[in-house]
Amino acid sequence: MTASFPPGFRWGASTAAHQIEGNNVNNDWWKLEHDAADYGVQFSGDAVDSYHRFEEDMQLLADSGFNAYRFSIEWARIEPSPGKFSRAELAHYRRMIETSLSKGLSPVVTLHHFTHPLWFDERRWLAGDAVDWFARYVEQACSILDGVEWICTINEPNILAMNHGLRRRIAAGEPYETAVHRALPDREIGEALIKAHTSAVPIVRGATSAKVGWTVANQALVAAPGAERKHAEVQHIWEDMYLEAARGDDFVGVQSYTSQPVDLDGVVPHPQHPDNTLTGWAYRPDALGIAVRHTRAVVGDVPILVTENGIATSDDSRRIAYTQGALTALHDAISDGADVRGYLHWSLLDNFEWGRWEPTFGLVAVDRQTFERRPKPSLSWLGDIARANALTPISTHQVRGNAQASS
Repeated sequence: MTASFPPGFRWGASTAAHQIEGNNVNNDWWKLEHDAADYGVQFSGDAVDSYHRFEEDMQLLADSGFNAYRFSIEWARIEPSPGKFSRAELAHYRRMIETSLSKGLSPVVTLHHFTHPLWFDERRWLAGDAVDWFARYVEQACSILDGVEWICTINEPNILAMNHGLRRRIAAGEPYETAVHRALPDREIGEALIKAHTSAVPIVRGATSAKVGWTVANQALVAAPGAERKHAEVQHIWEDMYLEAARGDDFVGVQSYTSQPVDLDGVVPHPQHPDNTLTGWAYRPDALGIAVRHTRAVVGDVPILVTENGIATSDDSRRIAYTQGALTALHDAISDGADVRGYLHWSLLDNFEWGRWEPTFGLVAVDRQTFERRPKPSLSWLGDIARANALTPISTHQVRGNAQASS
């Protein structure tokens, strides 16, 4: 049975600047890769050289039937020193926007995707002027955003609050093992990020005609028997305070990969299991439906854009099966009244996954020596769905055929 999606639905894939561009030498992640190299953190280096090959990457999407592309712009390139802005880098990202539009891809532009200029990282989000610094950067970024339909202010502020909270606790002397055990987003940092977002939204609205919102890392948390109160407490810290901040926005981005239970002690870590993905997460394609339904329950009528969903696997047939399940769950949520405007797969390319190269999420493989792009069967499979704007049942023969084609 064919499952059609709403007219005008956006189909695309997502990327992030630091993960694909290469040589972002002036941001905090580049520094971390060097400082923590002895602890197993890998080096992004040239990444997949998308800074120079973005047109080729966009062409792959356009030729496959997609109509949207999400990418981020790098704050550290645009403002390499406090208050000093690079006109050349702004022009570079403007060329990316124009290229995307020329290929029939609606650009979904993220202003902040985890990385900070080194000069800002020395101050971080709890500095008294942090929100003002971010707002000034947003003003400059808006000068190149003409024609962009969707703008994300900050990607996954809850993950950002967790990561920077960990750094804060470790810097204060807490042992690493203790700090990471069932870590939660730092509430104080989260509140600063909410202020940054609510400061940026009117700037974007005043300077562009785009829809503006932010994206939240949805955990699709479920309560273990008897842990309903703890579930509600953890869910608020993990997601709901960020979703509540989106109630006045033009959209909210849902980002979903897996689901976890919450018991009386908190979020239950993923146990070892042969079905776990390359990130160690449980194989849960149904998580997207859980995430969309919960987001709708919190934000009400605010439109939803699925800005990330995917699986880390070296088996492309498994990627197809996972995505089929996720899209089925998404379609069910839409049928039940969720106002979902699009689906953007994570990721377009196998890329640098924040300290590791091994987890492969991409619809396209990349030879990191030659930078040759090698589309996987999942790219054309999902592109066919995008062209039809409809999901059809996938047969065992199709899955096996795709597995053989990708081997």
